[in-house]
Amino acid sequence: QVQLVESGGGLVQAGDSLRLSCAASGRSLPHSAVGWFRQAPGKERALVAGIMWRAGGTYYSDSVKGRFTISRDYGNNTMYLQMNSLQPEDTAVYYCAAKVGPYSVNFKAWPYWGQGTQVTVSS
Repeated sequence: QVQLVESGGGLVQAGDSLRLSCAASGRSLPHSAVGWFRQAPGKERALVAGIMWRAGGTYYSDSVKGRFTISRDYGNNTMYLQMNSLQPEDTAVYYCAAKVGPYSVNFKAWPYWGQGTQVTVSS
């Protein structure tokens, strides 16, 4: 089992930045992918960024490429999502997730989830 706890959401204005954190505990993650999903009202949960915990390969959705950066800290067993140039369309609940093996854009393939943190961007 992997336990994930997010923090760092909030209300910001368009153009601002936020950094989300996700602390992992429990099962070791070396052969895992970790990622950040988001879900806006009425929309499906979508992968915005993923990273292989050991190898470091990353994935970004087209909607956040160049604005968001995913990273991980081995020592603290924590991953981060740095979000810059936030726009109202980035408003959503953000979830961190983990899975064994490579990342997948299909949220149903990820068994471990955090509780979610709200990010609201006002125009």
